[in-house]
Order: sequence, then C-alpha cells, then structure tokens
Amino acid sequence: MIEVNNIHKSFGESKILKGISASFEKGKTSLIIGQSGSGKTVFLKSLLGLHVPEEGTISFDGRISGQMDVKDKRQLRQDIGMVFQGSALFDSLTVEENVMFPLKMFTDQSFSEMQDRVSAVLNRVNLPDAFKKFPAELSGGMQKRVAIARAIVMNPKYLFCDEPNSGLDPKTAIVIDNLIQEITDEYQIITVINTHDMNSVMEIGEKIIFLQDGLKAWEGTSKEIFKTDNESVVDFVYSSNLFKKVRQAYLNEIN
Repeated sequence: MIEVNNIHKSFGESKILKGISASFEKGKTSLIIGQSGSGKTVFLKSLLGLHVPEEGTISFDGRISGQMDVKDKRQLRQDIGMVFQGSALFDSLTVEENVMFPLKMFTDQSFSEMQDRVSAVLNRVNLPDAFKKFPAELSGGMQKRVAIARAIVMNPKYLFCDEPNSGLDPKTAIVIDNLIQEITDEYQIITVINTHDMNSVMEIGEKIIFLQDGLKAWEGTSKEIFKTDNESVVDFVYSSNLFKKVRQAYLNEIN
C-alpha cells in the first residue's frame, strides 16, 4: 500500500499541496482528477520522488520515502513503473530496445533472459510483431502500449500513469484504459493515474481522488461519483451535456 500522510508542497510563496492524505491499494486503479492548477501534477511528482514535500510523509509498503538511504531509493526506483503522457519512447531505438532499456539499467540478466522478458510483456500488450519497428512507425495507441510494456518489464509493485490517454481517439483510449486495469488486477500492482479523461473516471475509477486548490476535496468510486452532491465535483465531472444526461439517468434508475 502507498500511504500519503498530510503532505505539503510549496514553490516560493505559492502553496501547491496543502495537507493531502490518501492511500492506494494493490490491484486497484486509483485516479487523480482536478482542474488545471489543482495540484494533481505536483502530487504525482511527489509520489514519484521528483518533488520532496516540506511536511508529511509518503510510505511504500511501510517504507517512508524521505527516510530511505541510497540503496533503498534505488530499490524503490526499480519497484516503480511509469507511463508518461507522451509515451517518452527513444526515437532511435527499436520497440524491443525501448522495452529492454530498464532491464539493461537495473539488472544483470543475460541478453537472452532480457529478450524473453521483453517478448513476454510485448505479447501481453498485444504487440507480438512490433519488436524491430521504430516508434515513428507506430500509431499513437501502439506507442502507448509500448510505454506500458516498458513500465511493467521490471515487474513493478507500483505503476504511475500521467494522462495515458492524451492524444488518443476515444476508441483507442478505452483500449488503453482496459489494458491498464487488466494489468493492475492481473499483477496486483498499485496503480495511480493522473487524468482529465472523464471516460476513464467512469470506466476504471475504482478509486477517485478529486483535488481542488491543493486540497483533497472528494474521494470515492466511479459509482459514488454519480451520486455525489459535492458541487465542485459535479461541476467538474459533469461539465458536458452527455455526462449530465448519463448521471441523471443513473439517479433516476436508483430512485
């Protein structure tokens, strides 16, 4: 479990995180949502260790990140998989080389062992024929699947995704959502996703945290978000007429 206890983060005079507490369980997809400037990007970067909170603690299965020595931090880094917003693939490397990159950095496996592992994860994300292709030869959805394969190649305990559906058409976004959720459940990973995609919230939001002005303003599931009377959440999530109609239909059904 990842446990966040009352973290604060400022940049100069600007207070970005103002005492956020949360927990994230293995086998569940947890989504962080909120308007621009709400603090969700700083929150995710704090979980990743890219920002160090001035107050509060973040622990990974009982290990407090701020108290780790160099060896422990290196181990934690190996336990983390990351899917970046723009996929962040190396253009000059093949798909196989991109996915193999973390294995070369962090393990002493033989080349054949690394090839076997790369083959396993590329097959898991349904890209069995993409080994020798370069990123430029792939569609946006295929690039995201390569990014997911690279993120899980080290068998991580924790998976972080920053806007994984950015730039994708709705149909492909659903494929990526489903893949992330399947992998989370299959490998019992703790998955935390920053997103502005309300389809993702409704489809895979096993836990949803809504940030507003640096505070946790609401927490619940995709079912509970339909019923909430939190005005800020309703205004943010149901800003489109389509979602308003879906919500009203749901409320009519349960009443």
